[in-house]
Amino acid sequence: MKLFLKGERCYTEKCAIEKRNFPPGQHGKDRKPKIVGYGLQLREKQKARRYYQLLENQFRNLFEKAATMKGIAGDNMLSLLERRLDNVMYRIGFGTSRSQSRQLVRHGHVNVNGRRVDIPSFTVKPGDVISIRDNSKANPTILHARDATAHAPNPNWLDVDRENLTAKVLSTPKREDLVQIQLNEQLIVELYSK
Repeated sequence: MKLFLKGERCYTEKCAIEKRNFPPGQHGKDRKPKIVGYGLQLREKQKARRYYQLLENQFRNLFEKAATMKGIAGDNMLSLLERRLDNVMYRIGFGTSRSQSRQLVRHGHVNVNGRRVDIPSFTVKPGDVISIRDNSKANPTILHARDATAHAPNPNWLDVDRENLTAKVLSTPKREDLVQIQLNEQLIVELYSK
């Protein structure tokens, strides 16, 4: 399944899924394993982990935090994943991929509410203002990403000002706002509930 991990490359014919959409090896095209039960749950969890580029312990801790919150555990988990600062940077179009957005945060190009934040796992809250630091506004990587993602629609829960390189978090993301994510979070909840 195409997870769009490589940024612009995933929209061209150079995408690995477009080139070779079967497992490696001599019998890759012939073998079609049937996945049921635990394998299906594990595959869904791995898909979510790779989509958001988290390690196993990070993902597990985030799930446990979501499980203790009020409401549906799967929806809480997706909300926490979407509100990570590296993911928000990707969603507002200041990075062409999550890894590039993560690197921009790590290198200290981002302010949240006027203060420099260099932790990609920082969770933004409604009302937070995310902006690019003044000395980084001329950064060619950020400007290229902004121009490359200009056609992408802005999420409903974010208000983006592309000219001034700022964004405001309007609300927490709901499951209905995340229709572009092809993920069955209930399988992840079942896997971790064992």
